[in-house]
Amino acid sequence: MADENDVLTNLDNQANEANGADNQPAAGIITQYVKDLSVENPQAPEVFQWTDQPKVDVQFNIGAQARGEQVNEVELKITITATAEKGTAYIVELSYCGLVGIRNIPEEQAHAFLYAEAPRILFPFARRVIADAVRDAGFPPLMVDPIDFNGLYVQQLQARRQQEEGTGGDSPAPAGNA
Repeated sequence: MADENDVLTNLDNQANEANGADNQPAAGIITQYVKDLSVENPQAPEVFQWTDQPKVDVQFNIGAQARGEQVNEVELKITITATAEKGTAYIVELSYCGLVGIRNIPEEQAHAFLYAEAPRILFPFARRVIADAVRDAGFPPLMVDPIDFNGLYVQQLQARRQQEEGTGGDSPAPAGNA
């Protein structure tokens, strides 16, 4: 994997080659990683005798935090809980992150990249980690359905605007939860 400085240097070089100045917009994933992973199989080994199909609940949350002047950490938190009549079959909690380099992009577009596009890029890798974790817990791999992060982002912006219009007050930029 490329390190943070290589990616930022590459972004610099692309901008400088384009017009001799560092004013070209650029954004990219520097690296991605599992920050935290928890797998629980609380009813083992009895759970492997259960005959009913578990109900699977998927919850996710997106966050972003500045880690430097031009680097942000985007965190995709996913919690999977599978339950059946007799109890919880398994729980998987994953915090999958990516370091994102952003340069010369307006605040509104940077926000959209951090909360919609970066999670879209990271999701397939997080999905694989979840499938492997569920399989390693002794169950068939769980392939989480794709998520329309861009659509969710737009929905949240619209909901926030409606809320602001209803209250008549000025609010800060949209929050990062999806």
